Amino acid sequence: MNHSIHSADRATHLKIVVVALVAGILVAGFGIAARTSSDYSQTAHVVKAGKPVAVTSSDASIVR
Repeated sequence: MNHSIHSADRATHLKIVVVALVAGILVAGFGIAARTSSDYSQTAHVVKAGKPVAVTSSDASIVR
């Protein structure tokens, strides 16, 4: 077994590349599978303004 990447032979480098490639494909596949469950239809939601509202930070009622 080679404990250093510098002294590793060709087969060890090939194993490292293959393992990294398989791991990358698995991560990409998991990401694509997680995204396909969402809805991709992009519709514009229109928000219309209603009546004006006065907002205060006091809970006391005002008597006029």
